[in-house]
Amino acid sequence: MKQIKDITTLGFALFAMFFGAGNLLLPPFIGLHAADQWDWAIIGFCLTGILLPLLGVLSIINSGESFQDLGNRTHPYIATILGIIIMLGIGPLIAIPRTAATTFEVGLLPAFPNLSPIWGSILFFTVTFILSIRPSKVVNVIGNFLTPLLLILLIGMIIMGALFPLSADITHQMESIQAFKLGFIEGYQTLDVLASVIFSSIIIAAAKAKGYEKLKDKNRIVTSAGCLATFCLLLIYGGLVFLGAKSGYPVSTDVKRAELLLFISHKIFGSYGVLAISISIALACLTTAIALTCAVGTFFSQLFNNKITYEWIVIICCLFSAVLAITGVEYIIQIAYPFLAFIYPIVITLVLYVLIFGRFIKSRLPYIGALAGTTLFSTIYLLAGFDIHIRGAEKMLRLVPFAGYELWWVVPSIIGFALFLLWDKLKTKQY
Repeated sequence: MKQIKDITTLGFALFAMFFGAGNLLLPPFIGLHAADQWDWAIIGFCLTGILLPLLGVLSIINSGESFQDLGNRTHPYIATILGIIIMLGIGPLIAIPRTAATTFEVGLLPAFPNLSPIWGSILFFTVTFILSIRPSKVVNVIGNFLTPLLLILLIGMIIMGALFPLSADITHQMESIQAFKLGFIEGYQTLDVLASVIFSSIIIAAAKAKGYEKLKDKNRIVTSAGCLATFCLLLIYGGLVFLGAKSGYPVSTDVKRAELLLFISHKIFGSYGVLAISISIALACLTTAIALTCAVGTFFSQLFNNKITYEWIVIICCLFSAVLAITGVEYIIQIAYPFLAFIYPIVITLVLYVLIFGRFIKSRLPYIGALAGTTLFSTIYLLAGFDIHIRGAEKMLRLVPFAGYELWWVVPSIIGFALFLLWDKLKTKQY
């Protein structure tokens, strides 16, 4: 009985860690474009948005108790550099401004159509700054109330949409492989793999506090809790993908994710239901932004040994995020892609190789080799995203096995791992 209770508690803790209100804009968009291939889109999205974040937590458990322990399987400097890049991604570069933009487009704009995004951003980050500069328990209380409320509303919306489909007509077609790729790539935008390796120490501490000290026990309890969290996320994300596919919303090249979600909400619940969902998402985004701002302030103040204080980092984070938030959700998602296409495969490589080989191969070199192979090809993707093209490089990238499935990093990482493992064995024999 105790174990079931612990699994339930940790499972919902994992769910809360991965479930972000800003992420709710992604699944309906995927479903709308995947159309009758929405099931393949769900598979792709669940791989990068649900399964890999869980593996991220397990990789930390098998390495120690923090991301630094995972990164040290390569080199402390690599761990620090990756930590900085990840914190910037889940902080002021993408996640924090996106929560503000989501709050404006979903929570404020429907009620105040003439409100400028500048004033919306100023209002959002004024509150964020006040509650981040001196972290308050009020945020936790609001968050603990809003998450269940939002879940109830979303589950109700999904059930109603399944029982009474919004539209039976699907006016366009998409191949299954294209739907899979769409879901797979959009899963990057959840940022949950990056969040999992940074914040998994919270879950590990909770498991230890419940008496699961041994590695085997921690793995078992977190894996079981992860299955529960995965089921909950699959229910929410999969349901929203389905609603997007059946929404009947006109498909075009400039579909706005926020407008699509509001359209679905209105067709199912009417204006009062839209108001409830809008307020819940907006306030949930605010609590997420505050939590992330606090995390960024703590991380960088510790990194700089308090030479730059927590307060100054919070100020800088809020100002930078406020400027970026004005550009809107769609623009933030668009500019995030090159960054995520660069860092996501690198973190995935580290997570998978440590999970698969971590117990048998203790040397750092093979893991450095795997990261080197992935980083080389990720850099080509990053440069292409900024219209910097290396002659022949992108053609070579397309010829790499599994590139059609957006898994172009798999073979380079295997080659790098194998070559550096061989180098390590030869060095060992020489001594």
